[in-house]
Amino acid sequence: MRLSELKTGEKGVIIKVLGHGGFRRRIIEMGFIKGKSVEVILNAPLKDPIKYQIMGYEISLRRKEAEMIEVVSEDEARNIIHEKDYQTPITETIPVSDEQLKIIAQGKRRTINVALVGNPNCGKTSLFNVASGSHEHVGNYSGVTVDAKEGFFDYQGYHFRLVDLPGTYSLSAYSPEELYVRKHIIEQTPDVIINVVDAGNLERNLYLTTQLIDMNVRMVIALNMYDALEHSGNKLDIKGLSSLLGTPIVPTISRTGKGIEELFHVIIGLYEGADFMGQKEEIQNEALRQLREWHDAYVEDHSYGSHGEEAGDIASQAFIRHIHINHGPELERSIDLVKKEISKNSSIRQTYSTRFLAIKLLENDKDIEQRVIASLPNARDILELRDKEAQRLKESINEDSEQAITNAKYGFISGALQETYTDNHQDTEMFTRIVDSIVTHRFWGFPIFFIFLYIMFEGTFVIGDYPMQGIEWLVEKLGVLAEAALPDGPVKDLVVDGIIGGVGGVIVFLPNILLLYLFISIMEDSGYMARAAFIMDKIMHKMGLHGKSFIPLIMGFGCNVPAIMASRIIESRKSRLVTMLVNPLMSCSARLPIYLVMIGAFFPGKASLILLSIYAIGILLAVLMARIFARFIVKGDDTPFVMELPPYRMPTAKSVLRHTWEKGAQYLKKMGGIIMIASIIIWFLGYYPNHGNYETKAEQQENSYIGQIGKAIEPAIEPLGFDWKMGIGILSGIGAKELVVSTLGVLYTNEEEVESVNLADRIPITPLVAYGYMLFVLIYFPCIATLAAIRQESGSWKWAAFAAGYTTLLAWIVALIVHQVGSLFIH
Repeated sequence: MRLSELKTGEKGVIIKVLGHGGFRRRIIEMGFIKGKSVEVILNAPLKDPIKYQIMGYEISLRRKEAEMIEVVSEDEARNIIHEKDYQTPITETIPVSDEQLKIIAQGKRRTINVALVGNPNCGKTSLFNVASGSHEHVGNYSGVTVDAKEGFFDYQGYHFRLVDLPGTYSLSAYSPEELYVRKHIIEQTPDVIINVVDAGNLERNLYLTTQLIDMNVRMVIALNMYDALEHSGNKLDIKGLSSLLGTPIVPTISRTGKGIEELFHVIIGLYEGADFMGQKEEIQNEALRQLREWHDAYVEDHSYGSHGEEAGDIASQAFIRHIHINHGPELERSIDLVKKEISKNSSIRQTYSTRFLAIKLLENDKDIEQRVIASLPNARDILELRDKEAQRLKESINEDSEQAITNAKYGFISGALQETYTDNHQDTEMFTRIVDSIVTHRFWGFPIFFIFLYIMFEGTFVIGDYPMQGIEWLVEKLGVLAEAALPDGPVKDLVVDGIIGGVGGVIVFLPNILLLYLFISIMEDSGYMARAAFIMDKIMHKMGLHGKSFIPLIMGFGCNVPAIMASRIIESRKSRLVTMLVNPLMSCSARLPIYLVMIGAFFPGKASLILLSIYAIGILLAVLMARIFARFIVKGDDTPFVMELPPYRMPTAKSVLRHTWEKGAQYLKKMGGIIMIASIIIWFLGYYPNHGNYETKAEQQENSYIGQIGKAIEPAIEPLGFDWKMGIGILSGIGAKELVVSTLGVLYTNEEEVESVNLADRIPITPLVAYGYMLFVLIYFPCIATLAAIRQESGSWKWAAFAAGYTTLLAWIVALIVHQVGSLFIH
C-alpha cells in the first residue's frame, strides 16, 4: 500500500520510494529510506498535507507526495502473519512489532520492477527471453514487439518483474512506440531500466541512452552482442564509457546468455544502493562498503573467481553520480531558464524530471506541450519563455532548437567514443554487403523475392503433404471408431459429423500452417524481411504507402491481427491507416486450409502456381485499393523513408522452432475453442428441426435451420456459382476463416454418393467455381479479431466498418467477374 493510505495513528515500514530524479532524492534526504518506521501523526483539516513521525522527528508531506512511497502497514502485516500461521487470529489487539514489520517490508521490497528499453534489432527481446524464460518472438526488424511483454523470474532471493517495451530509436513523440515507451517509464516508474545497446552500433544506440539520462532514471546499460565487438578487433574501454555516461555497463550476449547473470547482479546492487545516491559522501561510502561485502559473499558462494571480480567492479558503479548531457553554453542557458519556470510547480517533480521537460519543450514536443498546458497553472508563461528562447537560439547559433539539441547529443556521444572506442577499421559487414548486392539488386531483387515466395508455397505443399496424410488417416480412423462405439442418435451424429467432421477437417492442415510460419520466421530472423521492404519501397510509394508498410503486409501472410498492430512502426498516420485497411487482402494462414482443400481437388499438379496466383491477386488488389484510398479516402502528409537494414544473422534453430510451435499451439487452441463451438452450432442448425422426417440427409439439411439461412442468401451468391452450403461456409468465416473448412466439413459430411474423409472429394463444383470461391474467401469480410485490431489501432469503429464493407463488395465483384467471364471460355 502507499503511505498516503495510512490513517491517523497508524504506522508502517517503508518498502521503497517511487518517482524520479530530484523529487525522489529530496524525499530520501528527508529520511524516507527503506526499512524505516513511519507513523501518521495528524491530517490537516482539508486532508492535505499530512504530518508524519520518522527517525525521531516530525515532518509533513503532501498527500500526492506520500502516494509515491510504498509501505507495509500493521494491518497488512497481521494478514501476512495469519496466512503463514492460521492459528493466529486477525484482530487489532494482536500487536505487530517493529521488527516483524521490517522483516515483512524487506520481503516485499525484494520485488524489483525492471523495464527493457532499446533500439530495434539490439537483441532486447532475446535478452528478455533468456532472462525470463518467456517465449516472445524476435523479428530482425522494427515493429515485432508492439506491446509491452511481461515476464517473471527469481534470482538471488529477489523476484523480478521484467517488462519488454517496444523497440524505439528515441523518446520523442514521433511514433506510437516512442510515446508508449515514454509513458510507461513516466507512469509505471520501473525500479531499474535496462538500456539494451548494440555493441556493434554504439553511436546510433547511445542517442536513446542520452535521452534516458535526461529523464534521470535508475539505469544499467546491457552492452549486447558483445561478441560481435570482440570479433571485429575494435576495442572499447567499458569502464571509461561507464564513467562518462554515469551509468553501469555490463557486456552481454543474449543469444548465448553470457553476462545475463552479472547484469542482474548489478541491478540488485543498483536497486539496493539507489536510496543512497545523492546523499552525503560518508553515507554513500558506507552504503558502498555494504554493497561490496554483499558482492564478495555472492562471488564466494558462486565460485566466480576472477570473473566475479570483474562483476564486482561493475557492481560498484551503481553509485556513479547522475550526469547531465552538456548541450553547449547557449542551449544550456535556454534549458536552465525553461527548467526554472517549470520548477515553480513543485508537484511536477514527482512525475517528471524538470530538465527532461525543458529539453522536450525546446524540441517542440507536442505531447509534452499538451501535458504542460493541461497540468501547470503557469503553462502560458512556460511556453512563451520557450518560444522566446527558441527564437534566441535561432539567431545566436543559426539553428532551430530541436536540431541543435540533437546535434549536441550526437556531439557528446562522438566525444565519449573518441575517448573510449578504438576503431581498427576492419570491415565486419563484408558478408552483408555481398549478399545485399545480390538480393537488393535493381534487376535480380524482385525475381529473388518471388522465388523465395514460390519456395515457401512449394515447401508448404510438398513437405506438408506427408504429415497431413498421417493426420487425415488418424481423423478417419477416429471417425470409424466413434461410428462403431456410439449408439445411433443425436449424440453419435454430433460427435461424428459435428466434432470430428468439423474440427478434424481443419486440424489436418496444422503441418502446412507450421511450415508457412517456419519460412516467415526464417526470413524475419535472418534480416531478409527488412530487405524485402527496401526493394519494395518505390512500389509502396507509388501505391501511396511508406516503404515500411511492406513489413506489416508481409506479416499478414501469417496473421492479419499482429500485422495490423505492427503498422505502428509507420510514422505517418495516413500511410499507417491505409496499410491497416488493405492488410486484410494479404492472405493469412487461416485461409490456407480452404485453398488446400480446393487446390488439392481441382488443380492437381499445379498446386504451387495456383496458390501463388491467389496470393499475387491479393497483393495486386492491395496495391490498387491502397492507391485509391491514399488518393481519395484517407487524407494526410507523407513522411520520408528511413529504415534500418540490420546485418544478416544466422537464425537460431531454438528461436525459429519456438516461434513456429507457438503459432501451432495457438492454432490448436483455436481448434479446441472457437472452431469446435462453431462446428457444434453449425451441426445443430443443420440437424434440426424435424431431423427424422426426411428420407435423405441432403433433403433434411436443405430444410434445416441452416438450410433456410442458406436459401435466403442464395440469390446473392448464385451468380458467383456458389450453392447455399458454400454460402453458409462464407457466413461462418466471419468469426474465423478456419471455420469455412469446418463448416463445409459438417455440411458435406457423409453424402450418400461419396464415402470419403477428404472434404475435397465431397464438394460438387467445377474448378472455375472453386477458383472463384478461393478468391472470395481471400478478399471478403475480415475476421472479427482483425476488425477489432483495426478499430484499436485507428481509434475508430468507422474504419473497421469501412474495411468490412469494402472487402465484401470487392470479393463479390471479383468472384462475379471470374465466374461470368470464365464461363464464356470454359464449358
